[in-house]
Amino acid sequence: MDLNYSPEELAFRDEVRGWLDANLPADIRDKVTQYKGMSKDDIMRWHKILAAKGWAVPHWPVEWGGTGWDVTQRYLYEEQFGLAGAPALPPFGPSMCASVLLKFGTPQQKERFLPRIREGDDFWVQGYSEPGAGSDLAALKTRAVRDGDVYRVTGQKIWTTLGHFGDWIFCLVRTDPTAEKRQEGISFLLIDMQTPGITVRPLILMDGGHEVNEVFFDDVAVPVQNLVHEENRGWTVAKYLLGHERMGSGNVGGSRRELAALKALAQREQKGGKPLIDDPRFRDRLSRVEIELDALELTSMRFLDKMRRSGQPPGADVSMLKIRGTEVQQMITELMMQAAGPMAQPFKAVEGGAIDHFSSRLAPRYFNYRKASIYAGSNEIQRNIIAKMTLGL
Repeated sequence: MDLNYSPEELAFRDEVRGWLDANLPADIRDKVTQYKGMSKDDIMRWHKILAAKGWAVPHWPVEWGGTGWDVTQRYLYEEQFGLAGAPALPPFGPSMCASVLLKFGTPQQKERFLPRIREGDDFWVQGYSEPGAGSDLAALKTRAVRDGDVYRVTGQKIWTTLGHFGDWIFCLVRTDPTAEKRQEGISFLLIDMQTPGITVRPLILMDGGHEVNEVFFDDVAVPVQNLVHEENRGWTVAKYLLGHERMGSGNVGGSRRELAALKALAQREQKGGKPLIDDPRFRDRLSRVEIELDALELTSMRFLDKMRRSGQPPGADVSMLKIRGTEVQQMITELMMQAAGPMAQPFKAVEGGAIDHFSSRLAPRYFNYRKASIYAGSNEIQRNIIAKMTLGL
């Protein structure tokens, strides 16, 4: 097993790092590192910068604009993004919808949608979860009834991340309510968010942020040519999508940057006392997190080495990266709260009347990161996958 990078890989890492230093807009970097929300314009501006470089969709086939990078280069690319404070592009278009179109789309669908996704012309969102159909996605009830050349869609989606930014949404809908098994009778549709009958309602989270939404469909006409794969075979598409691209889920680079920010915060001298870093109990917890992050990075390197040697995608055991990666992220946010103390409260004034904007966003970030162990397949589900597919339990 070789857990080291080759000279060529190190040179590639330095190329990515240098390009980010020169081309990542300072205001976008600041919003990431200071935990400020990004607007749709911010996201699309960064997407177009990457597209101009040819780096917006590095995992795509070369014929559709991919880079031809191997798995190690893609990993290094993502790691450097995290370290630099460069935002990853929302996955719904470039990773999720595109992977489905590349696998199941017709030539016409690929020609119509993929170039616009690659260039950042359309913002895509995901329409999967519904009230009563989240973890149990097969319980979805949004219906699509064939009416000549269109499907008429009626129902509701919930927790639609960035749905208020969406130009297009890909949805799972029920096209055959009489199917014997719930996984049958489901289809995968691409829907223009400007179509009459679509309403997006914000869900304001307890941290005060507007990130997720409810989306309502009231007799929305969707052209039949926007059906991906076969009618009533959408569960096949859904399974493919949910299992796609798990290697980057550990987010080692981003956690390294967060850990450095945590150490800097803990070294601040507290009012009337020493810096928290001098507290042996806090240092113990900090050391434990750093060791866990080191172990996560080594585990990622093991998977990289295995894929380099075999040329095959990782097996079900790669789910451990998602489990431990999100747990480490949550540990860091917890210690950030402890290090900031009362100053972690939103908009808490510091001495002299100024606002410590960084610390004042730690509490909302802490609450927001509680979801990390749930989205993209809850950690409990990931453990079940490992137990069944890897351990044979």
